[in-house]
Amino acid sequence: MIRRIRIFALIGASFTSICINLQAQDAVGFRDQVAPILQEHCVACHCAKRAEGGYRLDTIEQLSKPGDGAASPIVAGKRDQSEWILRMKHADPDLRMPLDSEPLSAESIELISKWIDQGAKLEGIPATDPLWSIIPPRTYPPAPEHYALAFPITALAFSSDGTQVFSSGYHEVLAWNAADGALVGRFGNQTQRIYAIASSSDPNKLFVGGGTPGSIGEVRLLNLANRSVEQTIVRGPDVVLDVALRPGSQELAVAMADNTIRIINLEKNEQRRMIASHADWVTQLAYSEDGKRLGSSSRDKSAKVADAETGELLGSYPGHAAAVRGIAAFQDGKQWISVGADNKIHRWEVENAKKVAEIPLGGDPQKLVKDQSSVWIPNGDKHWYRLELANNAIATKQPGHEDWITSIAIHSAAGKIATGSMDGSIRVWNLSDAALVKAWVAKP
Repeated sequence: MIRRIRIFALIGASFTSICINLQAQDAVGFRDQVAPILQEHCVACHCAKRAEGGYRLDTIEQLSKPGDGAASPIVAGKRDQSEWILRMKHADPDLRMPLDSEPLSAESIELISKWIDQGAKLEGIPATDPLWSIIPPRTYPPAPEHYALAFPITALAFSSDGTQVFSSGYHEVLAWNAADGALVGRFGNQTQRIYAIASSSDPNKLFVGGGTPGSIGEVRLLNLANRSVEQTIVRGPDVVLDVALRPGSQELAVAMADNTIRIINLEKNEQRRMIASHADWVTQLAYSEDGKRLGSSSRDKSAKVADAETGELLGSYPGHAAAVRGIAAFQDGKQWISVGADNKIHRWEVENAKKVAEIPLGGDPQKLVKDQSSVWIPNGDKHWYRLELANNAIATKQPGHEDWITSIAIHSAAGKIATGSMDGSIRVWNLSDAALVKAWVAKP
């Protein structure tokens, strides 16, 4: 009898253990499973900037508060009484959420429903933390083996030796032979859209910035040697539009579509400062040659210059009266070049924001690239321009693309220029005479 009791006790203990394990396996986590769905599909319309229906879910504190309709977004343990689920499954497209978008998948709705049924647990998550900040960095899906359509070239960079051109792809950086246009490398696990590729102090590593508009922005450090993402350096609530490495320092400045500039100490891997002097997207960043001043262009129709150490605003130039797309420094940051949606180049001084020169362009310019004597400008009129700083003259206006030129890179030592276009084409040119070396469509 005692032996039978022991056997039944063992069976009972094993059954209890199995049930606990099954429950643990079925438990839905908010950070890892629910929050990423909300961030991708819901936050853009329900955040501090745009609280549709008076409802926000961009922080833990906000997501449980009712909107204008007073219905409870989440009723712990009761999916059928939770406004989230009722709206996600609503038959009327004018009432279903997300609005004006594809409905959430049945799998996503069921996942959120299970989390609610299990008690909608949020313990241990700070109430005021932004939703994006609690989500672990994602492993992104692999890019398609072959692209159905060419992808706009929104970022370009040369390899350290000038033999390769890196371009933006879909969830990947693509590497091309600069001489013949052959695809020589694909580096995945990147954000959906890439807007910045920049060299680091290590020739085998690149900073890659981008994100998903209205959802997440990131800068990832790409290790070219082992084809992996070494770390995620910056994360934010909207896309990263540009990055700039400070001369003589282990600091990275990051331009974001949430109107801020983040200054990152790369040695400590931490944010040293946030600059919030712009009222709209920060489109490009540039340090002065000595690294003491940081310039920024913005969609808020201004270009600004700050002390790179303290973040103190030193000057603001409003002369474009239109969105400013690009900026570059010279004379150790005493003068600056900026371009904007007014289709003009402006040269100006920080002191008193005094305009020195104004040069017309044939279309909408994008981010600038500067060397010692010239500024290179990709343009919406299907040309790229070279401005000579010595005399404020357009020295080169080069055709050759069939669509807007959206990005440009130069490698002085290799004597090459690379340009990328909205139609996915890349061109490599000689720096000396602007002769075309190779043209191809960046479509794997």
